[in-house]
Amino acid sequence: MAIAGIKEFFQEIVRDLHTSFYLAIGGTLEEETRDWSSRAANIASTSIKILILLALVSFLYWLANYTIKNNQDRLRLSEKRLKIVRSVLRYIWVTLSIIAIMSQLNVAPGTVKAVAKASIWAGIYYVLWATSGQVIHKVLEHYGLNASIEQLLKNLLSVIIFILGLASVMAQFGFDIVSLVAGLGIAGLAVGFAAQSTLANFIAGITILLEQSFQVGDWVSIGDREGRVVLISLRTTHILTRDNITVIVPNSNVASSEVINLTSKNFVRFDFRVRIAFEADIDDARAVIMQVLEATDSVLKRPEPSATIAEIGEYGVFFIVRFWVTPAAVARLPRLKEGLIENIKKGLDTAQISTPYPHMRLLMPKDVDYPIPTKPFETTTHIDNGAKPDES
Repeated sequence: MAIAGIKEFFQEIVRDLHTSFYLAIGGTLEEETRDWSSRAANIASTSIKILILLALVSFLYWLANYTIKNNQDRLRLSEKRLKIVRSVLRYIWVTLSIIAIMSQLNVAPGTVKAVAKASIWAGIYYVLWATSGQVIHKVLEHYGLNASIEQLLKNLLSVIIFILGLASVMAQFGFDIVSLVAGLGIAGLAVGFAAQSTLANFIAGITILLEQSFQVGDWVSIGDREGRVVLISLRTTHILTRDNITVIVPNSNVASSEVINLTSKNFVRFDFRVRIAFEADIDDARAVIMQVLEATDSVLKRPEPSATIAEIGEYGVFFIVRFWVTPAAVARLPRLKEGLIENIKKGLDTAQISTPYPHMRLLMPKDVDYPIPTKPFETTTHIDNGAKPDES
């Protein structure tokens, strides 16, 4: 009994598969006898029609490609435009092939019509997407805007084109676009409330890109961070420090902080201080400092560097040394300053110009007998009553 039941189970599966295959090739359940030969003839004739249509469409596609390729110079098509045209032709070829197959498989005419309209709309939006980048590039190049804004506009326009294209395609199949857009709007509000910080960074990123306070490649100081801007995205700004460390700063923090752009101009000035002794000759010391500055390649000759007296302090005379560098030298500014200070110190030593250090000089009266300490480390205090010091 068990074997008979298993055999009947598999026979039932075979009958269901048999029926499903017969229905798939165009048969009906109302037929008393299944005419496999007529069905095979129908399949063969349909296949031949499909192959003929596909061959015709493929021939037209090849002919169009051949014509465009041989007339590229006459049509004034660049390589990029030629690639776009070939992509459009390929898309038309695939679309026509699908419609040809559907027309021979007894698909409902309404469905075929909807597919054709949807394909046309999708092709239009594809052309818009493919050409939008070039149009944006030309417009921004005309107005002198940077590449960061170009990428932002490309991303936004791509999203808009995708949404409109998807809505247009779905509308051809009977979807209610108004309800869909309303649902997306409600979902967008919910996401906005749930991700307020992300939204704030996004808006701040757009503001930074539009204001162009700094660009990729500029050397900036944001708060206590200083480095080269390597990326401005919609959410964060990436800064590469002198230690080769990438610091990722949220755009909302950048927008609310004081930003110092060190390389926004053609050259930038820096300074440091040098101290010499009171008795040293100022002109000789200035000559040594200026000689070191002029011998340093990174220091610009125009505008001219300078070394002027900033202060006569408690332990010496202070020079303030000012020099100008190009934006490319800002990244190695600490090393540049250290090298200048070292070379100036060597130059002053060679010129026998002393660099003082804190010290105290004691002037002792000449005709005063000082008691000799009777104990180790015992000291005495003498009050000067106006006697002249011993000048010997």
